[in-house]
Amino acid sequence: MASGEGPQSGRSSTVDEFDRLLRLPPDDDQSDPPRHGRERPKRRRVWPWLLAILLVVLLAIGGAGWWAYSTYPDQVKSLFGWSNDYTGSGTGSVQIEIQPGQTGSAVADTLAAKGVTKTPAAFYDLLVSLDTAPPLEPGTYRLKERMSAKAALAAIEDPSNRVESTVAIPEGTTAANVLKLTAAATGKTVAELSAVAKDYTSLGVPKSAPNIEGWLFPATYTFQPDVTARQMLQAMVDRTKKALDDLGVAPADRQRTLTFAALVQKEGNGTESGDAKVARVFLNRLQQGMLLQSDATVSYGTGGTTVVPTTKQYASTNAYNTYKHKGLPVGPISNPGDAAIQAVLHPAKGSWLYFVTVNLQTGQTVYSNTLAEHEKATQEFAAWLRAHPSYQK
Repeated sequence: MASGEGPQSGRSSTVDEFDRLLRLPPDDDQSDPPRHGRERPKRRRVWPWLLAILLVVLLAIGGAGWWAYSTYPDQVKSLFGWSNDYTGSGTGSVQIEIQPGQTGSAVADTLAAKGVTKTPAAFYDLLVSLDTAPPLEPGTYRLKERMSAKAALAAIEDPSNRVESTVAIPEGTTAANVLKLTAAATGKTVAELSAVAKDYTSLGVPKSAPNIEGWLFPATYTFQPDVTARQMLQAMVDRTKKALDDLGVAPADRQRTLTFAALVQKEGNGTESGDAKVARVFLNRLQQGMLLQSDATVSYGTGGTTVVPTTKQYASTNAYNTYKHKGLPVGPISNPGDAAIQAVLHPAKGSWLYFVTVNLQTGQTVYSNTLAEHEKATQEFAAWLRAHPSYQK
């Protein structure tokens, strides 16, 4: 072998090969032709796809979580140890109103909005868990703030927490006294109620009526705190119409029926048979063109408060003096109840033309067919009245 043609001194063929490899161009360098006649395959980048998939998954989880929280916030919070209910009986004072026909869900919303319960779900979940749903009676209730759902429900079921006014009107009460009773029970003023009563036709009382007398039905009424004076009297007038409708009285006959029934209410003894007899006496006298000669109408017309009118009252010529004017008085003299209206519609059978109560304490009444019989009974009453002079003061 000639000198200089063999391997270089101190350098192996392996090292030469390594140097050659270092001088190769990068894989993506296209300057050299591909080996063996085909291109080198490119490396595939998968990380963008993985990132996209991860983003979709995170969005799906986030969306589901947001929907769950929006739909069931309290349940979601409870998973992290948060309670949707207060504990204890609460503090302070707050009023809530349950409307007629309101659902349990709506009541739950009201309680939470007023700060009584912590969340609507606290109260509603309690209702759902009960075997029997509580009635949740409409009305206004005095509750407390920050009450547990159980405490709130117990308070609503306690009648002493209802905030309402009860007005009890006895049969035969005059309109003036109805207004006084209503004012005393509700906190309204007599002036407020009187102003509405003067505008009685706006309440549905016929224009033929001289006033609202007779149209304020005697019953027990329950009023909520926010009820107005007009709404109260409207309820009484509406109750009168219902009573007349239920008994088959035509609208055109309402005023006359109430006028007649109010007379019977005042002159009768409060019993079914007694009122029916009094109604028959007055009906017989009307049919025969006789004066009704009712002490009750005389007293009402002169503003008197005595049971038996005075001589001066008898002599008056007011429109309600049935000793001076034939026929029924110009309007009712009280607010009659169902029994008096029934007596007018179904009077007893008889030919009596007179009656007189001979004992005002017991209500004992004598019915007579003739004037002689009646004068005898009147003398009996006069003797009783002398023994009880307080009844004419």
